Amino acid sequence: MVKFYAVSLVLGLLGLLLVILGGTFAENLSRPDQDPGRRLGLRGNAAVGALVGFGMGGMSAEFSPLDFPPVVSLAIALGAAALTIVWVRYSLARADDQ
Repeated sequence: MVKFYAVSLVLGLLGLLLVILGGTFAENLSRPDQDPGRRLGLRGNAAVGALVGFGMGGMSAEFSPLDFPPVVSLAIALGAAALTIVWVRYSLARADDQ
């Protein structure tokens, strides 16, 4: 399962870098319509966050000194993904309010 967590983490981090750097370039070029974060929308940003959360939670559980069974590690990874989705939705809702 470590390979799944690692691939998820790498894909999520690449997506996160795409959103951050693409948003920075779009802002510097005064082209907000080209911002990847806006183009992905709420579901796309939540998917990127879920990939990062799943990978981080799974890797943390797998390499924990408590030696969790694989089912518990998967549950921790899924919980981390769910919490990351909640956090992305919350932060985007706060950004829209401001």
